[in-house]
Amino acid sequence: MLTSKVAKRYAQGLLDFTQESGNTEAVFSEMKDIVKIMSTSRELNQFVNTPIIDARKKEAVALEIFKDFSTVSKNIIRLVIKQGRESQLRNIAQEFINKVEDIKGTQRITLVTATALSQENIQKIIADSKMVNVSNYDLEMIIKPEILGGYILRVGDQQIDASVKTKLSNIKKEFQLN
Repeated sequence: MLTSKVAKRYAQGLLDFTQESGNTEAVFSEMKDIVKIMSTSRELNQFVNTPIIDARKKEAVALEIFKDFSTVSKNIIRLVIKQGRESQLRNIAQEFINKVEDIKGTQRITLVTATALSQENIQKIIADSKMVNVSNYDLEMIIKPEILGGYILRVGDQQIDASVKTKLSNIKKEFQLN
């Protein structure tokens, strides 16, 4: 997923501030909450992205939803909304998370499967791939029945596509060429 320049700049500014003030971990946890809430709430996304709603109203609602957050997190939410960038709030939070994980040396792994897998199978796929070279990683599981079977493993900018759908597509291409 491409992240906008806006999200990267706000996230970098927030990271610089939290490193100076020493509360990166608390804000990191709160940014994870923002991503989680905004990923699951369609209504909140519609509310935030509606241009006819006044910024003060959006700010009041956002601060009520995130009322237990630290002052730093509340201030970044306030700033983003006042600057008219509320549609980028989730991206800013995700980019902040990515930057902190990069500092910690955490690898981001995405595993796409057709059905849910056991933890044992997930660990076996990761170990067999030889693409993951640290024990510190953040795994995102995505279930897409349309891949029919197998898996797609993405680590950083590398990808292993061992899905049945891709294999069938490759066979189809071979038949068309011959």
